[in-house]
Amino acid sequence: MAEQKLKIAFVVDRFGGRFGGAEAYGVELMRELARRHDVTVFAREYDGESGLRLPFVPVRTRKGLPSWLRVLLFANRARRLTQSGFDIVHSHMNGWCGDVEVVHVTPVRYNWRIRRISPVKRILSFLSPRVQTYLALENKRVRQRAGHRVVAVSALIAEQLKSAYGADIDAYPVIAPGVVPATQLPHEQSQALRASLGWEKDDYVCLLVARNPQRKGLNTVLQALVQLPAKVKLLVVGGNASTRDYIRRNAPSVADRVKTVDETSDVTPYYSCANAYVHPTLNDSFGMAPLEAMSYELPVILSPSPWCGFAQYVTHNDDALVLSHPENAQELAGFIEQLMASGELRMRLVEGSRKLVRQHSWSEVAHRYEALYAELLEERNGRVASSR
Repeated sequence: MAEQKLKIAFVVDRFGGRFGGAEAYGVELMRELARRHDVTVFAREYDGESGLRLPFVPVRTRKGLPSWLRVLLFANRARRLTQSGFDIVHSHMNGWCGDVEVVHVTPVRYNWRIRRISPVKRILSFLSPRVQTYLALENKRVRQRAGHRVVAVSALIAEQLKSAYGADIDAYPVIAPGVVPATQLPHEQSQALRASLGWEKDDYVCLLVARNPQRKGLNTVLQALVQLPAKVKLLVVGGNASTRDYIRRNAPSVADRVKTVDETSDVTPYYSCANAYVHPTLNDSFGMAPLEAMSYELPVILSPSPWCGFAQYVTHNDDALVLSHPENAQELAGFIEQLMASGELRMRLVEGSRKLVRQHSWSEVAHRYEALYAELLEERNGRVASSR
């Protein structure tokens, strides 16, 4: 497989690491695959600061349309643009154009037909053009057929797909995200950054990196901060004006111990100057940030499954500290205190997480996709031969 150079169409809404974890997955995977294959990106937007220059075909949709209609138009146009000229169409979008369809989030059908919701909400969903459109697109996307695979980014997503669509769990291969090897800032630079943020040398800095900090458990971290000594600080990367307002309204007593930094693709300085990573997320199909934090040798505290898909890969007290519930602020505060008090615990977690980082290299992830591509091409060629 490695000897065969493929023409790959990669379909995604927005291409660039600054847009979020799912988008970063696409960028790093294509960076690796582009070393051996011809990759063309089909997207609504391409971030020029991704550090990766690939052929780009814009998939235009009209501004001002409802999101569900824009997604439908995108799916239709992406299908027309990619239906010829490529060996593999690799899609991260809801639609039906992909030979490989990668599911990053909880399936729509699972949310509206399997998960417990109010009877009124369920009835109204049948009348909603938004929900019905997303369900129809997803149904076409996950339909089992030869020469086609639906990939889940975590075992949690695979289980949800099985519950929603009834196929055998093996029908949804799991290929988890990878991680880029970290490059630490020199100690002097990280200390200078801490000083510029107003912190003392002996302050204990907890880090949270998220496009939507509230969804990733910001409130739990703030409530834990209230229970901890003044030397414990919080740095939120990805926070904006509304995040700062949320902090002032919900935790005024510790607001002066929290610093926020706007969304950025360069997170190295912030990982390098932190003491621990906190991730009491309320909803993560995988959770790339904790894995990324591990690559910077930070001890990690995170939510359990099913709130965080990555938790299925870790062993509590060996690789990370796993909360019993994402909203258990008292437990989070206790874990932070344990890390502050025990250098032995910190070193054990860091040492254990190194194994996870090695297992999740982007090179390994790319090889798994190449093996999958080979299976699909073999199925396709067999189908063509049998039809003659």
